[in-house]
Amino acid sequence: MSRIDLFRTAAFRLTLGLVCVVVLGMLLELVLLYGQISAYEQLRTNDLLRRSASVLMQEAPGDLEVRLKERSTSELRIFLNAAALFDRDHHPIAGDMTSWPVGLVASQSTQNLSFVLPDHSVTVMRFLVVEVPGMQPGRTRLLVLGRSRHMVDELRHVARQCALFSMVPVVLFALTAGMILSRRALGRISKMHHSIEQIVKGQMRERLPVGRGHDDLDRLAGSVNRMLDRLEQLMGEMRDVGNDIAHDLRTPLARVQARLDRVGGLVQTLAAPPEERERFERAMTLCRRDLEQCFSVITALLRIGEIENGQRRAGFSRMDIMPLIADMADLYEPNAETQGLTLSMAPHEGPVELWGDADLLNEVLANLLDNALKFTEEGGFVTLRAGCNELDEPWFEVRDTGVGIAVEERKAVMSRFYRADKSRHVPGSGLGLSLVAAIVRLHEARLVIEENCEGEVKSGTVFRLIFPPVKENHSGA
Repeated sequence: MSRIDLFRTAAFRLTLGLVCVVVLGMLLELVLLYGQISAYEQLRTNDLLRRSASVLMQEAPGDLEVRLKERSTSELRIFLNAAALFDRDHHPIAGDMTSWPVGLVASQSTQNLSFVLPDHSVTVMRFLVVEVPGMQPGRTRLLVLGRSRHMVDELRHVARQCALFSMVPVVLFALTAGMILSRRALGRISKMHHSIEQIVKGQMRERLPVGRGHDDLDRLAGSVNRMLDRLEQLMGEMRDVGNDIAHDLRTPLARVQARLDRVGGLVQTLAAPPEERERFERAMTLCRRDLEQCFSVITALLRIGEIENGQRRAGFSRMDIMPLIADMADLYEPNAETQGLTLSMAPHEGPVELWGDADLLNEVLANLLDNALKFTEEGGFVTLRAGCNELDEPWFEVRDTGVGIAVEERKAVMSRFYRADKSRHVPGSGLGLSLVAAIVRLHEARLVIEENCEGEVKSGTVFRLIFPPVKENHSGA
């Protein structure tokens, strides 16, 4: 199971979405908390400035100057970060501010301004300006009080730290939990995928695994299994109907054939002109040929049904395909010579072992060779070849230089009773390749149909059967 597959699971994506929601919720909570605390600190600062101003306004003009000069040793330093007394022209009189703050306006409301500290650093302070009596009657002065916003800055820093140190563990824990849950879900999906692959290969009795949790995956697997049960039942009924029809047709056809033989024998005893007898014999020959074709179709249908039912797996064994190919080449070589074709077998050093049924593979070779000889013109070539690929998968192929099969028809030719346009004039039932497809599925092999482009040849067809490696197939049998 790769890490990329783990990250693509619905469980991991759902966990990741929940993590994002949790993180956004925490950020929103911290923003709201910071806003509330900042607003509270602002109200508290305004209240402290106004209370301090009301206390200082009650001082006598001379005492106020002394109070401001001694602020560093009094309780005022606790509440105020800056305090100074200015005349109406903004000239400093007393306090720790040597100049009028830039942008400060004499009003009853508090103001936020940047202020340069004695160490030349810049900070934001909240100022309040009030009028106080001067040393001379009728003249007023301006009392400027300031309080730093360092508490708000500290709150911002604390909120940032809280967000960092609280979100990281939450995110790591959520992601770890998501990976664990995703790995568990992916393991179950892998098992289901394996079962589906077996069903696709023709193992209709295979079913999806169902756990004990009764969750969504279990309910889905149960529904699919019930659907497969119904499909298997319907396919079985259809197959049984076809087999029953084939069985039922065989008996009356056999009776027709027997009666034709009796009629043929009876005609020999009757006095009839030679030309009438000859005409009758031609008609009887055509009838017998049609009956033989009907019998071949019925036999092929019954054979396909038997193979698709999986009743021949008991005959599987570890075998070498090379002797079987050699025997079939010797068997069909006279037919090829009669048609003016060259049938050859490519040499191969050592055995080509696979796990299969020799009789069934014999039928595969017979059907493929029969098709190759039918659709290859005089002077053509038919080649048998076998070997193992780089994945240690055994294979064998039948290669011809015939009319070929169009790309769009290569899948259709494996269907029952399908006849390509190029084969309409050739006798046959259209069941040979269907029988081959059934045997291929029974062996869990792959059938590859491609154009013959070997050497200077640019026409013809290659039927290649690729089997699973012997060790894997034998261990699973």
